[in-house]
Amino acid sequence: MSVHKLQLSPFIAGFWRLCDWQHTPQQTLALIEHYLSLGVTSMDHADIYGEHRCEALFGKALALKPSLRQQMQLVSKRGIKPAFASTPERYVNHYDTSYNHIIASAEQSLRALQTDYLDLLLIHRPDPLMNADEVASAFEQLYQTGKVRHFGVSNFTPSQFELLQSRLDRPLATNQLEISPMQLSALHDGSLDQCQQFRCAPMAWSCLGGGEIFTDTSAKAKRLRATLNKIAAQHNTDDISQIIYAWVLALPSRPKPIIGSGDLARITSAVASQHINLDRQQWFSIWQASSGHCVP
Repeated sequence: MSVHKLQLSPFIAGFWRLCDWQHTPQQTLALIEHYLSLGVTSMDHADIYGEHRCEALFGKALALKPSLRQQMQLVSKRGIKPAFASTPERYVNHYDTSYNHIIASAEQSLRALQTDYLDLLLIHRPDPLMNADEVASAFEQLYQTGKVRHFGVSNFTPSQFELLQSRLDRPLATNQLEISPMQLSALHDGSLDQCQQFRCAPMAWSCLGGGEIFTDTSAKAKRLRATLNKIAAQHNTDDISQIIYAWVLALPSRPKPIIGSGDLARITSAVASQHINLDRQQWFSIWQASSGHCVP
């Protein structure tokens, strides 16, 4: 077991849109400090976000106040190689979970984030060509050199999780999964059962369904909006995103929702959702609105 205990915050700050926000380093620093003031200390990144630019933008902000590094947990992901215009040598999107790529990309993230270590490193998506022994060797090398303290996965099925875990001496810390009223698959495919079994709290991405819950014209989205608005009124809020986060937080695997916003008011509202407790009928009303039928 690691001598450094990993303690992620109840919510996670997501920075995959950092380039889109067009923040100055000072504005990004203010965003980081706002998250920290709300108890959101875990910062989620990936090497590919912003076509490999987001981590460097975060690092420039952190360099303005390096002491903040000790107050946060830096998370990053790797394993996806998109065919960006900035990478003309790649002619097709593909995965790479080879030893050399994991090591090299982790070291690049350290340089970009301007830090000596990552608190948590995840394999971004399952790779059909993943050699579990090779990934385990890369993890062990990064751990022994002090560059990464904990490891996990993202979007892995239970069998893929078990395969990689079978090659590791240390437990995988998390599985970052899509969990949303718009996307119920993790609730029923064994992923969240496994997280609960191993007391391995998942990180939940796209809790708001990529915005579809608010804008989509499908029958499913319309049912969800109507149900969420009704329950929101019962909890004296007009922000249905709070009800969505409360719905995710109610899961017994204790998911940690990723907030992918640069808007300070929205962030504050999202974190406040931890004080909303849905009863079982409210929770299942949302499940029913998503699935289109009542429970069997």
